[in-house]
Amino acid sequence: MDLQIALLLAQDGIVNGAVYGLMALALVLVFSVTRVIFIPHGELVAFAALSMAVLHGGGVPRTLWLLLALAALTLAVEAWRHTRGAAVEWTSTLVWTVGFPLLAAALVWLRPASMLLQALTTLLLVAPLGPLLYRLAYRPLADASVLMLLIVSVALHGVLVGLGLLFFGAEGSRTPAFSDLRLNLGGVQINGQSLVVVGVTLVLVLAMFYFFGRSMVGKALRATAINRVGARLMGIPTGLSGDLSFALAGLIGAVSGLLIGPLTTVYYDTGFLIGLKGFVAAIVGGLASYPLALAGALLVGQLESFSSFWASAFKEVLVFTLIIPVLWWRSMNSHHVEDEE
Repeated sequence: MDLQIALLLAQDGIVNGAVYGLMALALVLVFSVTRVIFIPHGELVAFAALSMAVLHGGGVPRTLWLLLALAALTLAVEAWRHTRGAAVEWTSTLVWTVGFPLLAAALVWLRPASMLLQALTTLLLVAPLGPLLYRLAYRPLADASVLMLLIVSVALHGVLVGLGLLFFGAEGSRTPAFSDLRLNLGGVQINGQSLVVVGVTLVLVLAMFYFFGRSMVGKALRATAINRVGARLMGIPTGLSGDLSFALAGLIGAVSGLLIGPLTTVYYDTGFLIGLKGFVAAIVGGLASYPLALAGALLVGQLESFSSFWASAFKEVLVFTLIIPVLWWRSMNSHHVEDEE
């Protein structure tokens, strides 16, 4: 391996690590607020990339029907809860079940021609799936154990993979790049899409750190993550915190799908592997630390890139083996904490 090949592999590792970093941040956010290991997050990535491909081809992505069906079902469930005397936050409910689905449907039927409008439409199609899935699948089990929530995540992953196969078929799709820029730095070719991936990731990461560090809503989410019971006693609506955390995860998943669509052919089940690599990065951060999760994502990206050169047949094995020493080290240096009642 010469220096030029090493630089190319490092560039590829940074780009992949940026995507895995977004996935890791979303997983850490959702787990810290709701104790849910959001396995189906990868499916949102695949849905976004494939929906963008359908929109670019002038079609109507079947993700729209999934969004409308989940919105109608969620609205019916909230109405039923209201008749049973449960408190329902109707403002947020109508936003997720009426506002976003109708706006997404309107944009889809307008057949957006520009890539930016197609990307916006894709975000409106996929991002609301996060809070809708939370309300239907996870919120009724908010007080269940982490194991029970994990089982629900595995089941939901299976359902969404099956729907992905039904919606998009077994053939993969690839979308055009957002930038056709070509740069040559020291003999290393850098394409515009790679710069878009890294740039968007940096913007999202900085926005998230600002959101959690400076805004009242972000501080409320942090309080819920630190102590859910204490946050509830202080008047923070923990149910809405779950809505918001899943909405941010849905947005990050949709953006990740848009970013990887031009880089690789995406299939209906591609998101699962991407999500697993994001999970490995999140485990490096202990499912609690955002900076460590980002560092873990860069490590996963570099390990995957260089192992594909040295031992391409075992690159996935090497990446997932990384989780073993991390879990061993954490088990030796942490103390068991009982779940909150």
